[in-house]
Amino acid sequence: ASYSECGCGVIGMSCRFPGGGEETDTFWKFLMGKGDAICDVPGRWQPAAYADADFDAPGKAYIQRGGFIAGIEGFDAQFFGISHSEASIMDPAQRLVLETSYSALLASGFNKASLLGSPVGVYVGANGGEFALTQGQRSTAADAGAHSATAGHSAILANRVSYVLGLQGPSMLLDTACSSSIVALDVACQSLQAGSSSLAVVVGVNVLMSPVTFITCCKARMLSPDGQCKVFDDGANGYVRAEGCGAVVLQALAARNSADGVLAAVKGSALVQDGRSANLTSPNGPSQEKVIAA
Repeated sequence: ASYSECGCGVIGMSCRFPGGGEETDTFWKFLMGKGDAICDVPGRWQPAAYADADFDAPGKAYIQRGGFIAGIEGFDAQFFGISHSEASIMDPAQRLVLETSYSALLASGFNKASLLGSPVGVYVGANGGEFALTQGQRSTAADAGAHSATAGHSAILANRVSYVLGLQGPSMLLDTACSSSIVALDVACQSLQAGSSSLAVVVGVNVLMSPVTFITCCKARMLSPDGQCKVFDDGANGYVRAEGCGAVVLQALAARNSADGVLAAVKGSALVQDGRSANLTSPNGPSQEKVIAA
């Protein structure tokens, strides 16, 4: 396709991933070095209390390993104009989304001053709500405060970025389970093509905060007992849970004068629902073929 037909371009990126992937360059080096980011649960909960090799043990998980971000509690609240009291109770996913969004925008050549009041859209793909689950288990009515409603509300993942940076484009959370971030990318591209956003920040985020989700996935036999993904391999025996946050900044290529500064082009995207399959969580081959063709 010619340059003008390619749709949307990626003009900035940022990430926080397990295994030292603090930025895109270090993450790329980690991938090229075939690094392994899977480790034991790093103190989020007491894994021994929920571990049991017996697949059917009530309230237990047969695997207590995953991909975890180091130093997830770190956050420069003052830089973003957030009080310490509010930052201390915020969902860690909110902090990650805010940090990576701003870093991606900086990489695109923008800063706080140039962004204020601009029609930049924010589209966040996320699912799970584990922070809200843990807060609900720990909190009582006496713990409620002025920031309690926004500290863990999933919609605030996007709204926090728009508010802090003064962005006035569409701002939304998209939760379609495992496909959340790719759906967010599709919706952002549509917004750019329609002209409702001048730029779009697209973020995918996941944070592992609760042993309950590990237990649930183990009861469904979804997780690999040895803590390794072996995709398309005869020895595949489940997946491994991990957390992370990745952000890209998109711009309609028709709005640019040249390809300079464009890291990649999104030539097209499409959405489909699998419809009826073997069960609710199983893929539907023909439906997947349709969306690829579309």
